[in-house]
Amino acid sequence: MAEWEAVFLHDAALDRDGYPEACPFNTRRAGKTLEMAQSMGFVGSGGRAVVAPQRLTREELERFHTPAYLDGLRRAGDGELHPDEALRFGLGTPDCPIFRGMYDYVALAAGGSVTGARLILEGRTRYAFNPSGGFHHAQPANAAGFCYVNDIVLAALELADAGKRVFFLDIDVHHCDAVQDAFYARRDIMTASLHESGTSLFPGTGFAHEAGVGEGEGYTLNIPLPVGAYDRIYERAFREGVLPVLRAYDPDVIILEIGMDPLAGDPLAHLHLTNNVPADIVTAVRGLGKPVLATGGGGYHVENTVRGWALCWSALCGEDHTHDLAMGLGGVMLETSEWAGGLRDRVLLSDAGRRDEVDAEVMRAVAEVKRRVFPHHGLA
Repeated sequence: MAEWEAVFLHDAALDRDGYPEACPFNTRRAGKTLEMAQSMGFVGSGGRAVVAPQRLTREELERFHTPAYLDGLRRAGDGELHPDEALRFGLGTPDCPIFRGMYDYVALAAGGSVTGARLILEGRTRYAFNPSGGFHHAQPANAAGFCYVNDIVLAALELADAGKRVFFLDIDVHHCDAVQDAFYARRDIMTASLHESGTSLFPGTGFAHEAGVGEGEGYTLNIPLPVGAYDRIYERAFREGVLPVLRAYDPDVIILEIGMDPLAGDPLAHLHLTNNVPADIVTAVRGLGKPVLATGGGGYHVENTVRGWALCWSALCGEDHTHDLAMGLGGVMLETSEWAGGLRDRVLLSDAGRRDEVDAEVMRAVAEVKRRVFPHHGLA
């Protein structure tokens, strides 16, 4: 029997230190989520525990990142990096600022996901959540998109090296370009992503025709979504375009990135979801009966992100039924956190006035996935 049903991976150092205040990536979201989950009784009882992440060692980081880049990352945090080097490594930009002690900070944040993977491998838990993780844009030799160390790749490698088949599902609003690149020719680690289309959002990748190469052909799945995509069409894309493949692939472990930037009102994206969608996806994934390693990711409206992650944690623990759609005001519907209906948002009726156009574009992407990916998994 597992030691814990679910673990919430967090260290207070991740709240104290972190990215500069001016950076949109607010690293205090994780601690706020833990506080909310504790206040609602979803941590500390019923086999749900807070576990401290282990900081990744240099050897562990080098499983994906180059020595030169890691040297530059440490020198940057010590204030010793030359501007030319910073440019080469993607450091010192608005989205990847340089800050004191950054090497140790990101090694700890990323360590949460690897710690979760190891707890699952050791049979100590079925479910793990690292809200400080989800750095899916970090490449082997450069930072990008608020991401310095790619915890997703490192956690997936940890699982795959132990002989596990891994399915990575990313519902962050941005495409997981670096994770896709890492495993594009592999089939033991499958990558699936629903995200705002690269035609309107960074990093400009993740189109439906990107489906893997060589041995990995058919083991990458992308569903790009147009501006204004809303709950019903997003859920349809997941259930028709992703869930059948996830079931057919039959992984040993699922890694799930639950960035909250697809929610309506996020300042850096253009989708129109409520937090019911990610919570329902967590519930569906949990219902497959596989161990799940969940991570955070984007989410630049802090209050909505915290509430959404607390809801997803409760869903990961099998408790989301306690948050029905109670009547109240607020949530993403009114763009305020003065919400009296629990963690779940009210149903958001608006679709940005583009329902027919959005539906058609999403279903074209799903059809492309069915043509390129489904046959590799025995699906018609």
